[in-house]
Amino acid sequence: MGKKKPIIGLIVGLLIGIGLYFTSFPGLSNAGHLCLSFSLMTVAFWAFGVAQPGYISALYLILLSVFKVAPGTTIFSTWTGPMMYLIIGAYLIAAAVNDSGLGERIAYWYIDKYVTDFRSIIISIFVLTFILALLIPHPWPRAFLIMSVMAVVIKSADIPHEDAVKIGFTVFTASIPVSMIFLTGDASINPLAAASCAPITVGWMTWLKVMGVPMILTSILTMVMIMFMFKPSRQVTVNKLKIAEKRKSLGAMTGIEKRTALWVVVAIILWMTDSIHGVNIGWVTLFIAVMMALPGIGGVLTPKSWSSVPVQTLLFLTAAVAIGRVGGAAGMNAWIAQTVLPSTIPSNMFILGAFITAIAIIIHMFFGSVIAVMGIVIPAMLAFTQPLGINPIIPVMIIFTAVNCHFVLPFHNLAILVGMGEENGMYTEKETMKFGIPYTAVLFILTCAFELPWWKLVGLW
Repeated sequence: MGKKKPIIGLIVGLLIGIGLYFTSFPGLSNAGHLCLSFSLMTVAFWAFGVAQPGYISALYLILLSVFKVAPGTTIFSTWTGPMMYLIIGAYLIAAAVNDSGLGERIAYWYIDKYVTDFRSIIISIFVLTFILALLIPHPWPRAFLIMSVMAVVIKSADIPHEDAVKIGFTVFTASIPVSMIFLTGDASINPLAAASCAPITVGWMTWLKVMGVPMILTSILTMVMIMFMFKPSRQVTVNKLKIAEKRKSLGAMTGIEKRTALWVVVAIILWMTDSIHGVNIGWVTLFIAVMMALPGIGGVLTPKSWSSVPVQTLLFLTAAVAIGRVGGAAGMNAWIAQTVLPSTIPSNMFILGAFITAIAIIIHMFFGSVIAVMGIVIPAMLAFTQPLGINPIIPVMIIFTAVNCHFVLPFHNLAILVGMGEENGMYTEKETMKFGIPYTAVLFILTCAFELPWWKLVGLW
């Protein structure tokens, strides 16, 4: 399809939108009808890559506003609360840790201490991703930082290209489950899942209580699968002298690194104690970013640092959240739950968990976008499971796990997509499919063996 894909997607999306608009749906309000037409057209545009997602998101927001599908406070609700400012602050903190050199220093220290062979390289990727998840609240800069360090390891140990590809794939794959351990592990989508649990408030410690243990187990399982499926072609010995030289070349910690470390530690403390001080972590994160920019006590962030905050991503998140919230206000979500989903709800938690996981994976398989699928599936499933009276965190986190961990092709997960290519993680669609297909089946194990029993144990179910 290639170059024609955007044009085909534009036509398909318009046909979907127009076709739905002129189709009668009994029981669906006019606002819900418009929301359904605009939302599915937008998701089709995203799936086909008609244009950069930021532009498509802007179009969706314009349509909702011009046709008065919902009040502006509902359409742009992400900007009237702390979630968007958490994301902005997280991007700025990530830029500070990267630009200061603090993250690189930590990575080389760990490798010099604990890495000796191929197996320990794979383990080190997961451990470093975990450590840096507390310091850098976004998976992409984290992954590229770790990849830059691994490039030195690969070269110094004279690791063949076929094995270097396996290391690169591990770097970007590890970022998926590990980023879900902490609420700030992926500040672009974790807060979206947390916000979807309303009226339940999910703070930093609540997230860790709900997702920490299941995602640590998931990360370990992912690591074991990678070591089993991507064995090295020959024995690897890491050249510690080269790593030591690289550490020495970094010199002593600079003042900027020390100030960055100080403010990151303060941020972690404030994130972990949000239930005590009562300040939303969105305001905490933005406050820390501001402190990093002030003279004397900061001086880490500069006017150029704002370029690390992607406006297109903020628009994308605004539109994705709007699908769920406008759909709820307009009655679209309840209508979908009543019309499309089964009339009977499985009461057994394992059957229900497997059912929600299957629905989420099937829809994500076709649409690809994690945020877009969350925007459609989460509101519908919340309406579907409401009669059971279960905590809304349960269906939300099952869907989030299924959609965010699922990938067969690179476009299914941006963390995999950004790492693909010789100049990045060196892997191709071949490695992605080899791991992604069996990993899809594992998602049912994650839900039924890790998440649901844990949630039962901590009293969520």
